[in-house]
Amino acid sequence: MEQDSKYSPPDLKNCVAVVTGASRGAGRAIAVELGAAGATVYVTGRSTRGHPAQSYGKLLALSSLPVVPGTIDDTADEVSRRGGRGIALPCDHTKEEDVARLFARVQDEQGRLDLLVNNAWGGHETFDGVFDAPFWERGMEHWDSMMDRGLRNHLLSSRLAVPLMLRQGKGLLVTTTFWDRGHYLKGNLFYDMAKAAMTRLAFGMAEELRPRGIASLAVSPGWMRTEFVLTGHQTDEAHWQERPALARTESPHYLGRAVAALAVDLAVMDKSGGVHLVAHLAREYGFTDIDGRQPAAFEM
Repeated sequence: MEQDSKYSPPDLKNCVAVVTGASRGAGRAIAVELGAAGATVYVTGRSTRGHPAQSYGKLLALSSLPVVPGTIDDTADEVSRRGGRGIALPCDHTKEEDVARLFARVQDEQGRLDLLVNNAWGGHETFDGVFDAPFWERGMEHWDSMMDRGLRNHLLSSRLAVPLMLRQGKGLLVTTTFWDRGHYLKGNLFYDMAKAAMTRLAFGMAEELRPRGIASLAVSPGWMRTEFVLTGHQTDEAHWQERPALARTESPHYLGRAVAALAVDLAVMDKSGGVHLVAHLAREYGFTDIDGRQPAAFEM
């Protein structure tokens, strides 16, 4: 997987991070890249080795997979293998009591929190294989998964994480989103609203946190080769280049390296409130994707 021998991770040995929704996909890659930089990473989500998440029936049927891939335990082990300290902590991010327990444990064990990555996302739970359809033909279950189990997850984790950062007068909140320079994501109104709201959430939190020395920003990757994308194209990370349809994709680790670079940037407050494309951050900070390339910013 990690093929780029020239990449040197930044030094995050003194960083305590929480990455939500890190069983697979973007969250897993972010946690692993933070681990490669030496961070202590709390890896959260619902999928454990003993109990995989049960709410992905539609997506599993479309993917012909028996169970949802990835667990927080696997991710935490990989964080530790890469040089960090991975701590798997089961958490349903829709439940306030679970989230409160998560940050109470971070406080008890670490006494501080430097980085929160808001990535827990329920939108995949109602994915039915339809990418492009007018809003009047889509069911309201998409609102529930993308807003109540997507946007709300980010707000809930943020409001419970920030008090830990206030005590030290610094910290960074990163919201994973999708943004194409303000263009409308035609054919998917619910997704467009949810991602725009996440970007606005990052901005609003930045406005309130700036006087406290805490940064909040949104980061937008391009089209990522997640486990579900690779399965949908009947390939894997070792053979994706054999699929011309995936030519414009990037690995989730490209996003992970962007988050690691932001976490070590002493001037990150200058970026607070903004939405930042991974491709642009790669050129600014000088990192690459795992194959040594710097894929261009994705455009619809």
